[in-house]
Amino acid sequence: MSFFIRTSKLTSATTRSLPSRLFTTTITRSFSNTNRIMGVHNLANKVEFDAALKDNKIVVLDAFATWCGPCKAIAPKIVSFSETHTGAHFVKIDVDECPDVAQELGVRAMPTFMIFKNGEKIQEIVGANPVALEAAIANALKDE
Repeated sequence: MSFFIRTSKLTSATTRSLPSRLFTTTITRSFSNTNRIMGVHNLANKVEFDAALKDNKIVVLDAFATWCGPCKAIAPKIVSFSETHTGAHFVKIDVDECPDVAQELGVRAMPTFMIFKNGEKIQEIVGANPVALEAAIANALKDE
């Protein structure tokens, strides 16, 4: 795991003439062998998707698109679920960035949530339905 942090300290004399966008703090984090309690992980390709299925007993996949309003609305709930259901590994895949994975999984609407157990899909929820999704996650973890 590695971190890169960039900050700027400016005095009030130098800040008067500079635009406010310069006063941002950038934090970048790269993940390598991350702990599953660390939230929802974005997958970039099929290799990462296959590795997530292989390395984790329960995987909750969020197939989303950046332009999708319901996807944006349910995203905070997914993060919350990842914090409360630590027995599952939560991943996201952008269907526009990884169309091969989306096509292989048969994603036709966004958001689509799929729950995998031991590499096999056991449930699919189409649409932003947090109640149904949490019930499906709890059901998948019940036998663990």
